[in-house]
Amino acid sequence: MIHFSGVAKQHGNKMLFQNGNFQINPGEKIGLVGPNGAGKSTIFRLIVGETTPDDGRISKPDRLVVGYYSQDIDEMRGRTVLEEVRSAAGAVSTLGEELMRLEKMLTEPLEDDEMMKTVEKYGELQAEFERLGGYDLDSRASEILAGLGFSQDDLTRQTETFSGGWKMRIALAKILVLNPEVLLMDEPTNHLDIESIVWLESWLVQFKGSILMTSHDRDFMNRIVSKIVEVANRTITTYGGNYDFYEKERDIRREQLIAAAKRQDDMLAKEEEFIARFAARASHAAQVQSRVKKLEKIDRIEVPTDEKVVQFEWPVPPRGGDEVVRITGLGKVWKTADGREKRVFKGANALVKRLDRVAVVGVNGAGKSTLLKIIAQQTEATEGTAVIGASIDMGYFSQNSLDVLDPQSTIVEEVHSRIPNSNLGTVRSLLGAFKFSGDEVDKKISVLSGGEKSRVVLATILAKPVNFLILDEPTNHLDIASREALLEAVKNFPGTVMIVSHDRHFLREITTRVFELDHNELQVFDGTWDYYMEKRGRERMAH
Repeated sequence: MIHFSGVAKQHGNKMLFQNGNFQINPGEKIGLVGPNGAGKSTIFRLIVGETTPDDGRISKPDRLVVGYYSQDIDEMRGRTVLEEVRSAAGAVSTLGEELMRLEKMLTEPLEDDEMMKTVEKYGELQAEFERLGGYDLDSRASEILAGLGFSQDDLTRQTETFSGGWKMRIALAKILVLNPEVLLMDEPTNHLDIESIVWLESWLVQFKGSILMTSHDRDFMNRIVSKIVEVANRTITTYGGNYDFYEKERDIRREQLIAAAKRQDDMLAKEEEFIARFAARASHAAQVQSRVKKLEKIDRIEVPTDEKVVQFEWPVPPRGGDEVVRITGLGKVWKTADGREKRVFKGANALVKRLDRVAVVGVNGAGKSTLLKIIAQQTEATEGTAVIGASIDMGYFSQNSLDVLDPQSTIVEEVHSRIPNSNLGTVRSLLGAFKFSGDEVDKKISVLSGGEKSRVVLATILAKPVNFLILDEPTNHLDIASREALLEAVKNFPGTVMIVSHDRHFLREITTRVFELDHNELQVFDGTWDYYMEKRGRERMAH
């Protein structure tokens, strides 16, 4: 359906990939992976025609309907949410507008001939509108929006009244309602909570068309894709299987490549030794010449440099008391912009004990971040208390933490300023554990991406000898490799953790208890993430 044949693309003076070959077949669901800057977004842009290959060709059917969801969204203004989503339904949307125009004409006085022509045209368009699913467009759009977390009241609100994150959800709904033959998705789970991710996962599993997507969410990728296309080291490589299979297979292929490169090096060394020994002898001139030509024709096997995993010894924090936080009758009411009061939660009771790994969950707006802010003493409770235990030293990460970085500092200067008693070698080792190596540590904060800034802040928090970590969406903007680095750090952290995250793989790996905020109330589940999911599933089936 879509074929890349010998495709090459350069960005500035950097070669992204050469002789790239892969195809998207009907109904295939493919994960697109590779390090930042390798060319994943360029693959999407090549498919939709926003850019052209420097070499090779991309073939696809002329009338192929492709939907592309990217992180760059168009301005939204002047429509309700439902109208905005409805407008994306391609030919159906255009037909709907034409039908409304004809309906209006039919209410006005017309000559008999014109009336007949209008009625005839209306009938033709109506049949086509019905064939394309136009009459259930509103119900489909409403169902998709509900799945992505919009309430019934939200559907009639103007799009410009929503935040950037919610506009991203509207943009995603527009692509889904289009129901294209090929769906290109660049990080579709960004800005979604777990409930919306689970809904989207289910929708995409049942989707009949083809999918090519990037995602930093390992679970999401594993459940949807059955093929991986990797863009890395100036090549495009295809793997059959999900993300977990790809990781294992990639490592096996790398070992095989290293072995093949060693065999080739041994062979080349012998040939070069023969040439050096007999180059001056006339009796061996023909043999020497033959071997020189042979060596010139050999394609040298290149082993890409492996990303080094840096181990960092976390500072041992002082031992805190067994009671880390005691929550009693806790409630919070926010004042809205128009002066109204919005109840977030009430009557919350819980005890966080030493070495707990608590996942705080709930739909968007349930109060997860608010609960963490109260515990971190960043905002005050309306009623009740959250009492921090004896000898507890806290480290708190939130999306606002990124704002306290000095844009004029380099990464190494910023981190060193937070832990001034550490030597430069320790700081570099710490940054290595968070995927900053070599000259990267001298980059200014002002030029960093959101994910890079998150890694800098997390490094500064984890470098201090705290015994209680409060992490609010620490995995946002982080790619899978960076998430794995953070996961290892949290696993090895010798203290207590409370975390809000929509990365289920992360939560499954560390969670020992779950605090769920639902309908203004806090419910405690004493068990792992899988225990919580099983318990929750049973409860939902019982209702």
